[in-house]
Amino acid sequence: QVQLVESGGGLVQAGGSLRLSCAASGRSGRTFSSYAMGWFRQAPGKEREFVSAISLSGGSTRYADSVKGRFTISRDNAENTVYLQMNSLKPEDTAAYYCAAAWAGGAAGYSPNRKIEYDSWGQGTKVTVSS
Repeated sequence: QVQLVESGGGLVQAGGSLRLSCAASGRSGRTFSSYAMGWFRQAPGKEREFVSAISLSGGSTRYADSVKGRFTISRDNAENTVYLQMNSLKPEDTAAYYCAAAWAGGAAGYSPNRKIEYDSWGQGTKVTVSS
């Protein structure tokens, strides 16, 4: 497992932007670049839902339909960090955002969208979008 710490959340007006960061660390012996990384979000009273995922080298990305064209996921393996650039934010984007890591077993294009495939989770960072 890896330890994940999210940052960058906050309060923003509708139409604004935020960039979330997730820093990874661990002692498992596995490098950050061995993990597919994902972002999920959970609004109050709702299930945690998939937002975006990125493969080991960043060559493959995946987005939920609700954020496609507005959010961009990226990673910097040298810095052990994954990012989520969020533009054109809407009030319905308000949620706690969680970073997650999925051991890829060497699968270069692995970018899962199911919670069950992720084995490490951060504590979350809160995003509030005002109308």
